[in-house]
Amino acid sequence: MLGRRINVQYRQFGKLGFRVSALGFGAMRLPTVNGKIDEAQAIRMLHHAIDTGVNYVDTAYTYHGGESERVVGKALRGGYREKVKVATKLPCWEVKTAADFDRLLDEQLARLSMDSIDVYLLHSLNKDSWPRMRDLGVLAWAETAMAKGKFRHLGFSFHDSLDVFTTIIDAYDWPLCQIQYNFMDPDFQAGVQGLRYAASKGTAVVIMEPLMGGKLVSSPAHVQRLWDTAGVHRTPVDWALRWLWNQPEVSVVLSGMSSMEQTIEDVALAASPQLGELSVAEKALYEKVRASYSKLAVIPCTACGYCMPCPHGVDIPANLGTYNEGVVFDTPAASRGQYGWWKHSYEVLHIQDHDIRAVRCEQCRECDDKCPQGIPVSRWMPVIDSVLGAGKPWVMKLE
Repeated sequence: MLGRRINVQYRQFGKLGFRVSALGFGAMRLPTVNGKIDEAQAIRMLHHAIDTGVNYVDTAYTYHGGESERVVGKALRGGYREKVKVATKLPCWEVKTAADFDRLLDEQLARLSMDSIDVYLLHSLNKDSWPRMRDLGVLAWAETAMAKGKFRHLGFSFHDSLDVFTTIIDAYDWPLCQIQYNFMDPDFQAGVQGLRYAASKGTAVVIMEPLMGGKLVSSPAHVQRLWDTAGVHRTPVDWALRWLWNQPEVSVVLSGMSSMEQTIEDVALAASPQLGELSVAEKALYEKVRASYSKLAVIPCTACGYCMPCPHGVDIPANLGTYNEGVVFDTPAASRGQYGWWKHSYEVLHIQDHDIRAVRCEQCRECDDKCPQGIPVSRWMPVIDSVLGAGKPWVMKLE
């Protein structure tokens, strides 16, 4: 099967003047053995993807404890470097002074064994990290670094609300950005509005988490029955990726592949001659699937945001949504991991009021009065903290 010569399809990469493969190789979830990257397998996967036309490889300073960059650099020796655009990311939380910009980039170039990279992204910008990076002079520094040839294009990855996203987009002539986006959460964070706004400015949009961190890789029986009504057999992964590729504003979809089998499957899907072609009935089917999943949610939150801002800094929709995801997709470990990451990011950044977890709820009950769905938000907050923060049993309804 590895010898089958198929080639992925390509799309225009914003205003950068080159065509990028519809599928990008995300190096965040490389295969591991005993907690370390299985280098031989990872390199075989990367080579297979590149041999079949994938020309965008994405990594970051923190992936696999810093080992992802090193393995990617090793995999791209022997002529493979010239076949791809390489993207990595500045860990904004590690930046304490402007001097750290050069220090971190030089460390990353050494790990990658490269003199220059194609794309350098400010990692995980949000309402706190963006003004901090801006005020430290990251844009002027980037212009200097690009003039020196250390990297060719500056972008950013993003995790926050739409209004924060548009503020960042409008602050600089960004050639590309990276957002979390999938058919289950079309309005989450930057969402479809952010996607279209960025694309309208000629900014290439790179998609991460197309499968919700693996939650959409398989379908429960009630969802699979809906997919089966389409009259055409597609895997859940196919349905998820096809929804993204149907949107012309999407430049490249990153897949964090963990095995050769996943690599073969994703490359084959990206080579489909019907890429980006969904019928009206198929588009409607996604709405039915989304509604079917949503019926499993125990908290009827629509993420309307009327409960915000919380006077104590809790991101109420994020906490309710993360709890729901653990129930809907039967992924308690993932939801607890997300909750733990919020705590970790607060400790790493040392930014006052950055902690958005339910644990900060002071039971003022302002949110209860604001919620149009009548959710007893204040009663759910200690439950969410006990389940996601302390690992207690899941509560499916409040007494």
